[in-house]
Amino acid sequence: MAGPELPVSGQEQPERADAARNRQRILCAAAELIAAQGAQAVTMNAVAHRAGIGVGTVYRRFGDVSKLLFALLDESEKRFQAAFLTGPPPLGPGAPPAERLRAFLHALADHVIDQCEIMRVAEKASPIARYHGGPYLTMHTHVSVLLREARPDRDPAVLAHLLLAPFVSSLFDHLTVDRRLTADEIKAAIDGLLPV
Repeated sequence: MAGPELPVSGQEQPERADAARNRQRILCAAAELIAAQGAQAVTMNAVAHRAGIGVGTVYRRFGDVSKLLFALLDESEKRFQAAFLTGPPPLGPGAPPAERLRAFLHALADHVIDQCEIMRVAEKASPIARYHGGPYLTMHTHVSVLLREARPDRDPAVLAHLLLAPFVSSLFDHLTVDRRLTADEIKAAIDGLLPV
């Protein structure tokens, strides 16, 4: 007879059913608030009230508004990552590194434009959280690998940070709202930044 499974060191513990339900209720409440009033309306108290749970539960689950908003962005991030890690070329594997890099930066521009409001509020709450989160680390690694293949004479890790630096919501908000640039105009300008 088999005994209970022991946890593996470094492996995430499975989420309890009630914790998973609460997490989903919190994320749904935050998404509803954004749809109704914009991302600036998302506070821990407002989300707790809308979800019908205690504010302490929201804080224990997410810690602060920034982490809650980044969790809300997670599903979109997963789709974006799947596209550049396993999707069809030129964004996915199978195209030369320079073509993949260009396709990636164009797709990233679209991604930032689509998620700009939520990203702006999340970045305002915690400006450096972006650099420590899984999505940024995955993008940085991906760009570094492409640069290492395309430009072995450069430091790919530093160059990857510099290429990703402009992809913040505040700049894209300025370009699309204040300057009234289209996504295609932004992508044409991005092509001028490509080191390959």
